[in-house]
Amino acid sequence: DKIVVRIVLRTDRNMEFVHMKDLRASGFEPIDVLSGYHYRDGLGYYQSTRDAATHFFFNYLPKGTWVFEYALRVFQKGSYNNGFTQIECMYAPEFSARSQSEYVKVK
Repeated sequence: DKIVVRIVLRTDRNMEFVHMKDLRASGFEPIDVLSGYHYRDGLGYYQSTRDAATHFFFNYLPKGTWVFEYALRVFQKGSYNNGFTQIECMYAPEFSARSQSEYVKVK
């Protein structure tokens, strides 16, 4: 099965040098494993896929609502904790946010 992860990010101010990390459950593997620079909807960012998470790096993140998506493949049955998504301004760590973790059951 194929799952699409959708992250909706709302910012109320312009920010620079931002890192967003989305942790992945152990029963899923990313389909697009190549790291690279992406440009979508007027926003440029670098996306890097690692063993346990997908990382997004922004030089400049304007205020507004942004949607990020990437695909995963399910490869094993079981119950998994999907982890959380965390975003942080690298030079001003007081500007940060974190989502809830979710449980996923694959039958």
